[in-house]
Amino acid sequence: MLDLIVRNATLPDGASGLDIAVENGVIAEVAPSIAAEAEQVIDARGHLVTPPFVDSHFHMDATLSLGLPRLNQSGTLLEGIALWGELKPDLTVEALKARALALCRWSVAKGTLAIRSHVDICDDRLLAVEALVEVRETVKDVIDLQLVAFPQDGYLRSPSARENMRRALNKGVDIVGGIPHFERTMAEGAESVRLLCELAAERGLRVDMHCDETDDPNSRHIETLSYETQRLGLQERVTGSHLTSMHSMDNYYVSKLMPLMAEAGVNAVANPLINITIQGRHDSYPKRRGMTRVKELLAQGVNVSFGHDCVMDPWYPLGSHDMIEVAHMGLHVGLMTGVEEQKSCFAAITTNGAKTLGLEGYGLAPGCNADMVILQAGDVLEALRLRPARLTVIRRGRVIAETPPVESQLKVLGNEAIDFTKH
Repeated sequence: MLDLIVRNATLPDGASGLDIAVENGVIAEVAPSIAAEAEQVIDARGHLVTPPFVDSHFHMDATLSLGLPRLNQSGTLLEGIALWGELKPDLTVEALKARALALCRWSVAKGTLAIRSHVDICDDRLLAVEALVEVRETVKDVIDLQLVAFPQDGYLRSPSARENMRRALNKGVDIVGGIPHFERTMAEGAESVRLLCELAAERGLRVDMHCDETDDPNSRHIETLSYETQRLGLQERVTGSHLTSMHSMDNYYVSKLMPLMAEAGVNAVANPLINITIQGRHDSYPKRRGMTRVKELLAQGVNVSFGHDCVMDPWYPLGSHDMIEVAHMGLHVGLMTGVEEQKSCFAAITTNGAKTLGLEGYGLAPGCNADMVILQAGDVLEALRLRPARLTVIRRGRVIAETPPVESQLKVLGNEAIDFTKH
């Protein structure tokens, strides 16, 4: 007897009327009308069943700290960094863990079961590292949590960042991070990229850098990151996050840059909610949108995924860790309303994100981990339009969250229940 069968599912590729059989936490079969019994049977009723959502870029150490010690009045990146610096002396491991675990509960309810979180290492106490390593262990059965050692104050600019980076990696942080555009000069930014990539190569680790999170078209550290990726043989293991300077670069330079990124196998992560909130703050009109060139990067063959980046912290006062909201915003800002373009935005929070994180066993094919989300929507386009309820969230074949179907009952114009889907 099987452990679980999800019947009458519609998959992201549009295939419908399929059953998904699960045994020992793994998908055993995907086919119409599987003739088998299971300990638990879930009727998807034609709804969309997707692999879990992936947040490719987040800051769990700062999450849910909104208003501590004050609000970001200018809405700028630099005031947010200054605010975080004011808060750091008052951080405690227990408070960091409590906020992170609260966010993880939100994540599970929204079907976000893989998260890459950057963790600031410029506090010599490394409290955030200690807290999030413990959180990673606590949630490991329900969330794949990756941690990036992130020198928020600059790898070369902060006096103790080099030593703290090594200490954080020795404590079990998974990935080498950086912030080259925050170094004192362009030259020091490029030098930080070189040193950090060499450190990652030495330790056999992945790299994920906050790269060119600025409106300055002359901030070109993604070029250096792509070069170092190829020089050190780190293809497919390196990610450039944000890349917002690309929205201000001239087309000739970008026509050289994007093939370089594709050749190096560098992943790109855009953070639609935050990029369009923080960028362009120094513009009058016209105001720049801020998000990187998602459509063009995808056309060039670069793997692009989306991150939520922030939820209720010094940089962003909103959010519920809903990755469909991120994709919904991304398709609007990126002018990606064509059918295939919308589907690529959904991939940016699912399969593309899994590639960025290097997740094994991700997907809805036999042999993949039995992780999936049933949405109150008929297909991918409907999911992006409605940002629907996550009816059932499944991890390794076990139901870990449920939400009742959302229904509105009209008292006028026919006095009937309203179904916002097209079915």
